[in-house]
Order: sequence, then C-alpha cells, then structure tokens
Amino acid sequence: MLRRLLLILAVFCCVPASSALAAGGNYGFEGGTPRQQAQVRSALATSSFDFRIVPQRVTVHIGGFGVSHSTPGHVWLDGGLLDAGQFSWPTVMDEFAHQVDFFVLDAPRRAILKERLGATTWCYEAGDLNHVAQGCERFSSMLAWAYWPSKDNVYRPTAATDETAAMTPADFRALLGDLIGAPRALAAAAKRR
Repeated sequence: MLRRLLLILAVFCCVPASSALAAGGNYGFEGGTPRQQAQVRSALATSSFDFRIVPQRVTVHIGGFGVSHSTPGHVWLDGGLLDAGQFSWPTVMDEFAHQVDFFVLDAPRRAILKERLGATTWCYEAGDLNHVAQGCERFSSMLAWAYWPSKDNVYRPTAATDETAAMTPADFRALLGDLIGAPRALAAAAKRR
C-alpha cells in the first residue's frame, strides 16, 4: 500500500505544472501569467471539440505578439488579448484548430472542407487572396464557432459573407464527424454558455 502511494506521488511530482492533457489536448505553456494561462485552459474546456485528437504536444507561447497565429506544434497568443478574458476564447480555439489542420487533416479531407466551406484555396497557396478566401482560416474559425455556438462567441456570424457563415454549426460538426471522427454533439460546458 505504501509502495503504491509513493509511486502515485512520484508520478504526480514529475508532471509539469504548466501542462495539460484533457479535452484541450496535450499542451504546455511558454510565458504568460497564471491568469492568461487560465484563459487558455477555460477556452479549451468550453469547446466541445476534443483536441486530444492532435497527436503532437503543442507549446502555447504567450507574449506581446500583436497577432495570434500557429505553426505546427506551436500556438502564439497575444497576452493582451488573453487579458480580455472570455472575449479571447474563440481565438484560442481557432489557433488550436490550426493544429488539427496541421496534424490530423490530409489532402483529400482538406479538399472536401475547402469545397464545403466555399474557399478559393486551402492555405495561402495564392498569396494575393485575403484571409476569408483561405480554407484553413474558414476551417479554424468554423471549428471555434461550431463547437461553442454561444451568443458570447465573437465568431458568431453576423453576415452571409462571414468565415463562420458557410455552414450551420450542426452541419459542420456532422462533416467533421464523418471526416475525422470529431464529436457531433455539444458537450454540457458548451451548452451552458
């Protein structure tokens, strides 16, 4: 009994305090205040999307970057945006959605998504097209909206031309269910908000 307790204690002592492995996936922080890191955790906990589908550990960099963005295995979030609290959550979800694109989607799935989302290209293959024409941007924005379709989500579409207006949240969840086995239903956390 004592040996088992010591083993459990040793395991918990070895887990870094700044990592998480839950529906938000496997990620750790580089920078940011405890409150800013808590905003990231809250955003991922609120989303009904299970980011554990990403097979790679993601490093979340928090600092004065101005514009949040992602590269494979890295999410860069502006600390000032995170200081805005719940307002920042869709951006956190959006940047983690890019990790799904990098590590889970393949060319055939991207082609289906590009067509269904009404994009011109998948991801900046043509440098002269704006943000809304990019399938990868429509995908990441749509994931942030479809898995947290709340009145509090600033990604809620307000015009037919918005990135998140191409499909209903339910249709998008059904499509991702077919393509990658993503959840079709909303979790209780997303329904409460």
